[in-house]
Amino acid sequence: MFRLPRLATTATVAVAAFTLLVPAAASAGEPTLTDPHTVANFTFDAGETPENIALEPDGSANLTLAHARQVVRVDGHGTHRLLAVLPSVPNPNTPGIGSAVVTGIVRAKDGTLYVNYATGTNATGIWRIGPHGGTPVQIAQLPADSLPNGLALDEKLGVFYVADSARGLVWRVPLRGGTATIWAAGSALQPIGDGVGYEAGANGIKLHGDAVWVSNTDHWTLLRIPVRRDGTAGTIETRATGLDGIEDFAFTGKDDTVLAALSTYSTIAHVRPNGTHTIVLTTPDGLSNPTAVALHDKTVYVTNGSYFATPSNPNLLTAHLDNGND
Repeated sequence: MFRLPRLATTATVAVAAFTLLVPAAASAGEPTLTDPHTVANFTFDAGETPENIALEPDGSANLTLAHARQVVRVDGHGTHRLLAVLPSVPNPNTPGIGSAVVTGIVRAKDGTLYVNYATGTNATGIWRIGPHGGTPVQIAQLPADSLPNGLALDEKLGVFYVADSARGLVWRVPLRGGTATIWAAGSALQPIGDGVGYEAGANGIKLHGDAVWVSNTDHWTLLRIPVRRDGTAGTIETRATGLDGIEDFAFTGKDDTVLAALSTYSTIAHVRPNGTHTIVLTTPDGLSNPTAVALHDKTVYVTNGSYFATPSNPNLLTAHLDNGND
């Protein structure tokens, strides 16, 4: 979920955004994104704010529409199909948001979808949706004062990892459902806690290279948490800094190169294994407060929540990943 930038005035935001939207030149041979274009548009006033992505083998994109409480599938022609609607809850009180929102999504190998639902009630937790859609079923409950955001699935170990933006920690939940336990915690995962706007600590989460990787939106960081042989969390490592407004992210291959959604200034960053980064997509390419990134072969998918854009432009955008040798 997007958070307000910590800048003093609207004018300051505008000036800073203009400065940051000028992308740095990529070095020769580095990945670049070409042919960005919008493949699907959504309606902001209907709560259709795209939040996260889980891809089908054919490249169709399963998206969570946060404030509409919907999960939809978008095919290669941009056609939407409604898969599920998370149930309405009385008096939702999601931390920092108030309303009920559907956030992270993952796809199991059998096509089953799992989503995080944040409500501020006992409906908060992980919900299961069949491969072809249908009525969602809650399989695990998280505390009402949590904000489950990013979701990752390790089918080999049979566990989910959930990034909790409000509490600033990572939960671990059995694939079959049941009791959630705290897997990783510490100051590196927590929000700043200064009471300014919507606060978000741990946000996006991915499995990569025997580790769980987590973004911290408030601290502008990308973190790596090794998974020890006994399944417990190792020491949290900071792998990149200065990623203003980082939300979800995706790895481009076997190494630690990442494409990260930076919502505050509507950019996508190419983050190198050494932690340095270059801006590779900006607002003129169609970005509007991007929330998530996913890859299928050479196609990059980006969801745009458009929370503070004028006019609003929530959409799904794709681009071609050129690894420098294409």
